Amino acid sequence: MSDKRENYISWDEYFMGVAMLSGMRSKDPSTQVGCCIVSPENKILSMGYNGLPRGCSDDEFPWAREGEDPLETKYVYTVHSELNAILNYSGGSLAGSKLYVSLFPCNECCKAIIQSGIVEVIFDSDKYADEPSTIASKKMMDAAGVRYYQYHRSNRQITIRV
Repeated sequence: MSDKRENYISWDEYFMGVAMLSGMRSKDPSTQVGCCIVSPENKILSMGYNGLPRGCSDDEFPWAREGEDPLETKYVYTVHSELNAILNYSGGSLAGSKLYVSLFPCNECCKAIIQSGIVEVIFDSDKYADEPSTIASKKMMDAAGVRYYQYHRSNRQITIRV
């Protein structure tokens, strides 16, 4: 019989927490999305958050959501958290891994997820469920056999002091 602690966090709480913490690095004033990619052995392989590509100044590119000129909005410049995490990985293949993300992946990130061999996506928010991008993502993941499910919040409060 062991006297081990019983109130430790689950793997899903741990990895979704890492994804959410990663999203807090985003400079985007309206949307902060984080991602954590995990091996089948529950080892963190990579992380990412939405932001500008390396070498592009956060102070010189727009963060606006709307505008008459698309070049004055963030959408043509930012890299999503999932793609950042995939591109940040330098260890070889991601085949068989799981991806934790705070917002359901768009169709472009979904393509990268499928192509990289990730087999499972655990997401927190699905606030764009009715958008064509999200519908297309789910259709592609279903066709490719990528399992996805919504993270079930435990409502446990985790405090990190830095």
